[in-house]
Amino acid sequence: MAVFEATCSAPVNIAVIKYWGKRDTTLILPTNSSLSVTLSQDQLHSKTTIRASADFTSDRLWLNGIEESIEKNKRLVACLRETRALRAENEAKDPALPKLSGLKIHICSENNFPTAAGLASSASGYACLVYTLSHLFQLPLDASDLSVIARQGSGSACRSLFGGFVAWEMGEKADGSDSKAVQIAPETHWPDLQALICVVSDEKKGTSSTAGMQLTVETSPLLQRRIKEVVPQRMESMIAAIKNKDFATFANITMQDSNQFHAVCLDTYPPIFYLNDISRAIIRIITEYNKDGVKAAYTFDAGPNAVIYAPQQNMAEIYALLSHFFPGALFDNPLGLLKEGSALPPLPSTFDTKISPVFPQGSVKQILHTKADDGPRVLDTAQHGLLNTEGLPKRLA
Repeated sequence: MAVFEATCSAPVNIAVIKYWGKRDTTLILPTNSSLSVTLSQDQLHSKTTIRASADFTSDRLWLNGIEESIEKNKRLVACLRETRALRAENEAKDPALPKLSGLKIHICSENNFPTAAGLASSASGYACLVYTLSHLFQLPLDASDLSVIARQGSGSACRSLFGGFVAWEMGEKADGSDSKAVQIAPETHWPDLQALICVVSDEKKGTSSTAGMQLTVETSPLLQRRIKEVVPQRMESMIAAIKNKDFATFANITMQDSNQFHAVCLDTYPPIFYLNDISRAIIRIITEYNKDGVKAAYTFDAGPNAVIYAPQQNMAEIYALLSHFFPGALFDNPLGLLKEGSALPPLPSTFDTKISPVFPQGSVKQILHTKADDGPRVLDTAQHGLLNTEGLPKRLA
């Protein structure tokens, strides 16, 4: 019996202009456009294997080694429905194509980082799902076309279909056909820009993004000003800053937009709290570091974990600051920020260390050094596949 299979990986993206709020909760159409940086899959990625076989009796899904219901997940069902319909159209046009659209499939997906902890796992997960389906079904779609489907799984997933710097254009049409991702610049455009991810908590969020943003839409007056006045101007300015590699403008907008996103969460009723004391200390540290000129930018998604963007030349100094205030964090150093056995640089002479206490050992669990990188990758199933010969996961939780 013929078996059809594909394995792919997809990256995380971290927004510098945030998406928060839907005007259509079924199609996942946003209340504003947004913009993100796609980060390296060497640190954070989702990997998915999908197999179609006449031997399978039902569609099945395993996420991180645990079987999950497909029928209860309307968003996943929407992605399967859309890609199968496109495959069926192609099969109708070309009778020689194998009839994959009617076969049951097994999906196995793994994240190499905690799910639902504010590290954009849904973005990489749904981007990987749709990208893998597109290769399994051999769909002749470009990344923007695929982003329209991935958006129906998780809004921010549409931005993980591209590498580099990516805008999600909110669109205007009721059917969502113009609400899609476009690449502003490739990952090679600004090689000097790097990032440090500070994992403050790897626990599941108290308020999910889906529930939180709709409560904000219903109750926050501040959100209305944000989507009508603030974001359109910021999108225009941010795109120009990226194209011109203007870090000061990039950084200021990134921090201001993060601040306003969390202000909107506080303006929600009842209020939503994603930041904690460690998050706020990181804000104070970067603000103090920038007092003589903008050298770094913090941003926080719907969780306490910080992402700090900065030019490569400032990274060692920023890591020294973080190590001073948050001792004991594991350091993922793939870009060779610190040579083995080398000492950390001294803290800047003008830095006021009284702006924050030194936190207990392990308050920041991990610091990852990363950079802008490519979009989804097709992997060799023989080497990277997640399903065994029976079509079941090789690893179970």
